[in-house]
Amino acid sequence: MALRTPVADPVRRLTVWFDGECPICTAEIQLIRRLDRAAAIEFVDLTIPGACPSDKAARLSRLHAQPSGGPMVSGAAAFVAMWRVLPNTRLLAAAASNPPALWLLERAYRLFLRMRPGLQAIVRRRLTARGGGAG
Repeated sequence: MALRTPVADPVRRLTVWFDGECPICTAEIQLIRRLDRAAAIEFVDLTIPGACPSDKAARLSRLHAQPSGGPMVSGAAAFVAMWRVLPNTRLLAAAASNPPALWLLERAYRLFLRMRPGLQAIVRRRLTARGGGAG
């Protein structure tokens, strides 16, 4: 009887476009980078000239992600796509992929988007007060 070697899952690749001038977005991306030990996610800062492959305003308005060879997703679905490639958050991704859960997360994300300008201003003021820059 031959011994079978378990086949490792191939590293899943995902590209995520984010607003590098948003201190909230930057903090979130830093957290995801720490969790992404396999470097499965490529992060693209849309504020770098030439980084945006399409409509920059649309990409800056919501988080966007695209799995290698897969469709572009945005909003809550982009977060779920990130969670899916990170070992520590795959169970969260599975739960959030349930249509009612994803619907609820998308509504929460849309609420966050409405509050985002005010939240950014608060974070920027606190960073400036601490001498941490605008982010």
